[in-house]
Amino acid sequence: MTAPPRVYLSSPHLGAEEFEFVREAFATNWIAPLGPNVDAFEREFAAAVGSAHAAALSSGTAALHLALRLAGVTAGDEVFCSSLTFSASANPIVYEGGRPVFIDSERTSWNMDPARLEEALIAKERGGRLPKAVILVHLYGQAADINAVASLCGRFGVKLIEDAAEALGATYSGSGHANSIAPGVRGWTGIYSFNGNKIITTSGGGMLVSDDADVVQKARFLATQARDPAPHYQHSEIGYNYRMSNVLAGIGRGQLRVLQARVDARRAVYARYHEALADLPGIEFMPEAPWGRATRWLTCALIDPAAFGTDRESVRLALEAENIEARPVWKPMHLQPVFAGCERFGGEVAEDLFARGLCLPSGSNLKREDQERVIQVVRRLARRLG
Repeated sequence: MTAPPRVYLSSPHLGAEEFEFVREAFATNWIAPLGPNVDAFEREFAAAVGSAHAAALSSGTAALHLALRLAGVTAGDEVFCSSLTFSASANPIVYEGGRPVFIDSERTSWNMDPARLEEALIAKERGGRLPKAVILVHLYGQAADINAVASLCGRFGVKLIEDAAEALGATYSGSGHANSIAPGVRGWTGIYSFNGNKIITTSGGGMLVSDDADVVQKARFLATQARDPAPHYQHSEIGYNYRMSNVLAGIGRGQLRVLQARVDARRAVYARYHEALADLPGIEFMPEAPWGRATRWLTCALIDPAAFGTDRESVRLALEAENIEARPVWKPMHLQPVFAGCERFGGEVAEDLFARGLCLPSGSNLKREDQERVIQVVRRLARRLG
């Protein structure tokens, strides 16, 4: 018996415009880690999110690494980071010899809890050792409470780095803003990812943004092997091979033109899931915080075993048996073996979201009939247990 077609969690969704920019790169022989597409993508992206400057890089992880390097993180320095996130949010802290300190989530948006952050900052101030930076992650297409976190960072004189890898296209309308802003532009620096599963993709790539021109200029310098201005190859600092390809930047330029359409499509996917499954006992969805508009990059559900009759892992396995990809919510960083022993403030909320959370297929190119397959499996499982 032939297996049904694979339904992926979040597959790339490309169109015609991307190919035209790539074709132009080939026609002009700009097959290099720099070029006119890179320059244009930086300008267009900065304008799209509302930042003054942007540097196109090889990945979101590279962008975060450079942000930490530019923030002056060195061996032994502490950096606060959201615990409920992917490991790429925390790994670059260790690249520079820093020590991660993990902060729990709040339930309104699943993002960093400002109350826990304040607790941590007060404790570190009393100990005479404030962190070098705070990495605020915007999860699953939804902005954290940026104003609250930024206010605390300002109060304690700590640099705020926004990890908006999962939240391009979302908005934040907290108090003090006449208009909504994009996650990633309020902090000292912001970073984005264009990995293949993100809301727009360059297959692999990232962006660092800042209103400080010197920060972005230095990021570009470090990302291009820190080559000094000289006719020969001369280096006074350690650099990295982190610049984006002109070909991939062309894909990004095309993708940026359809960003809002991709957001609308993913929100429609979420709306169909909510309509079809919200009546089941023991299922609730990631809430949309009152301070912004989420992209619903991934539709995330919480499954209460006591009410539903089984846990999220059983639901995931039932979907996998039908060739449907679903994944648990991020395992918190403070539970990861590689970060065993790292300090944390709270953690109970993040642990609960991981224990009960499941990400459902959410791509902007998800076919209705494939989404219906997901819905039928979940409903069938609920009926069998009912």
